[in-house]
Amino acid sequence: MSQVSGDVWSPVITPFGADLAPDEQRFVAHCQWLASNGVGLAVFGTNSEANSMTVAEKQALLQALVDGGIDPARVMPGTGNCAIDDCVSLTRAAVEAGCAGVLMLPPFYYKGVSDEGLFRYYSEVINRVADSRLRIYLYHIPPVTQVPLSLELIERLRDAFPGIIAGIKDSGGDWAHTQALTERFAGQDFAVYAGSERFLLDTLRAGGAGCISATANVNPAAIVELARHWQEGDADERQQRLNVVRDLFETYPLIPAMKAATAYFSGIDDWRRLRPPLVELDDQRTAELMSALKATGFQMQGVGEARHG
Repeated sequence: MSQVSGDVWSPVITPFGADLAPDEQRFVAHCQWLASNGVGLAVFGTNSEANSMTVAEKQALLQALVDGGIDPARVMPGTGNCAIDDCVSLTRAAVEAGCAGVLMLPPFYYKGVSDEGLFRYYSEVINRVADSRLRIYLYHIPPVTQVPLSLELIERLRDAFPGIIAGIKDSGGDWAHTQALTERFAGQDFAVYAGSERFLLDTLRAGGAGCISATANVNPAAIVELARHWQEGDADERQQRLNVVRDLFETYPLIPAMKAATAYFSGIDDWRRLRPPLVELDDQRTAELMSALKATGFQMQGVGEARHG
């Protein structure tokens, strides 16, 4: 049975100071703004520049969220690492903080690895964490990792660790694959999330859970509204409006574009900063993006305003 409304999560962009250290205060404020718009917090995802941060930095940011009054039940940290111990450390911290679950990349450096190898990796992490509260949402993003998660591997993991393997984010960009996941697993206590709001309506209609989408950082309210009203008559129109905004951001490198928009609408120019090797959007391209966004009526109402937990 399909759910009444869908879930929307954002891989939260990470603010950095002039010394490139994560800015905890701005990070918490942005998470509070997203939460106020109904968005779950998939911190330490691809668009968070997570693989440019250390485990210790991510643990400190997670603690800052808890201290800032963020409900850990709406937090799903990315914990996947190539090193098993790093993955275990961050996953254990997430479980102990009371997070809803963790989003876990496969080990992504070695290519052409077997399902057996991936099964052993996930098994080792689960057995070392050794906590029945653990909920893992697998992260399938082969355009980046070049390490796909097969349907057979997912089935094997679910059979071996029932209740712990709780879902998947499909960022393959291939609707046919997302559809295959929903057909095989939806309705079996396994949440299938699209990796972009572009597929949100189709995913919900197929029985999936919602989306975990980069541009929920900048367009949260509109995405959440579609997730809440996807069974209503204007759902296709809402989806099309989301696609227009997504298209504008995807015209540019996505992370720099989202940070440029956040800087512009918050009035906090430091939001433009990225960790190398990523670089900020230049002034000309930023102006082009802002002009195109404003022409659609796009806003980020309330972003950057002071909030208190």
